[in-house]
Amino acid sequence: MNKQSQIKAIRGMNDILPLDSALWQHVETVCADVFRQFGYQQIRTPLVESTQLFARSIGAETDIVSKEMYTFEDRNGDSLTLRPEGTASTVRAGIENGLFYNQQQRLWYQGPMFRHERPQKGRYRQFHQVGLECYGWNTPDIEAEVLSLVAQLFDRLGLKDTELQINSLGDDTARANYRDALVAYLSQHRDALDEDSVRRLTTNPLRILDSKNAEVQALLGDAPNILTFLSDSSAQHFETLQTYLTDLGIAFRINSRLVRGLDYYNDTVFEWVNKDFGAQSTVCGGGRYDGLVAQLGGQSTPAFGFGMGLERLIQILQEQGAESANQTGFTDVFIVSVGEAARRQALILQRDLIQAGLAVNCHQGAGSMKNQFKRADKSGATLALVIGEQEAQDVTASVKPLRRPKSTSQAPLEQQTIAQNDVVNVVTNLLESL
Repeated sequence: MNKQSQIKAIRGMNDILPLDSALWQHVETVCADVFRQFGYQQIRTPLVESTQLFARSIGAETDIVSKEMYTFEDRNGDSLTLRPEGTASTVRAGIENGLFYNQQQRLWYQGPMFRHERPQKGRYRQFHQVGLECYGWNTPDIEAEVLSLVAQLFDRLGLKDTELQINSLGDDTARANYRDALVAYLSQHRDALDEDSVRRLTTNPLRILDSKNAEVQALLGDAPNILTFLSDSSAQHFETLQTYLTDLGIAFRINSRLVRGLDYYNDTVFEWVNKDFGAQSTVCGGGRYDGLVAQLGGQSTPAFGFGMGLERLIQILQEQGAESANQTGFTDVFIVSVGEAARRQALILQRDLIQAGLAVNCHQGAGSMKNQFKRADKSGATLALVIGEQEAQDVTASVKPLRRPKSTSQAPLEQQTIAQNDVVNVVTNLLESL
């Protein structure tokens, strides 16, 4: 009989195992809670969209659309694409469902995105993104609010050594004039450009500013500065944002080469970067995209938002040893039982303790008392509830502490035997005292 070959995960599409999923849940919960506090509501969009949605929004000449999208034809011959980012889908949903007409919206989303690029540290072909979008405000105060939100989110998670970089791309006229000036400058130094930059010179020259090639970066030192091309209104907008950030105590650095990788941005763009994470240093990035709603068929609507990759964020938290990175699945109580009568009572106590809001692991199947205690210790439970044959007969349970009190001033808990109808109150009070 031939042994079947093992089927493995597709390259760049990783499993999130139980040991890590508790941290993912913690980060997602903190994000959702901070978004709620700032008044943002969740929107959920499909994984698959019309390919034209991304070609029209992101830009047909961008690397994402031209090289990285997972695109296929369905049975009707329609070209469909697994979403590579969340903003275009959010705009499409808002237009289709009338969310933007004479309204202001604060929205957020989370879920998997897909890009066929080389897997590397913090970057995968299926990656998970949390994003936030606000529609209907064209003033810099909404931008300051969003950046304040991100700062508080990072503080809540314990993320350290992260720098906010900001820039302004100006309006369409400023961007077009700057593009012409940049192309003229780089064309004079064409021989010094790498192959990728030469290609971008005719397709998307602003992306050359983001080149990771050291020689190209050195060349850009004398390139035109986009901030000198801003209109008076764009310059004032950018200065006002800086004032708000200073008032909020949010440190920032102006990076005139910051452009982001999508064509739809205008005026303010930003990135939060972590200097210790190598080339993939951006933790969160976004900006203003006032023309995107109209570009996709809706009424002209100003917009501002960001996207944040969870894989990269979580990996940085783990490498920094942040307290939030030590979040694991937890159990308050592990119930050890021996004998059929004890098992029946254990199931009832598990139900009652869970209804009281506790996390309870109840041993199932055969197993000696010794092995059950090993499982109880491995579960991370604070207390063990023991029902042996004698306890089952007396309708009692022994409460055994498995962890030392967090405070050194607290005396260690002693094992005690209590009536089963007192278990919920006694156990709840014990856990609250620790």
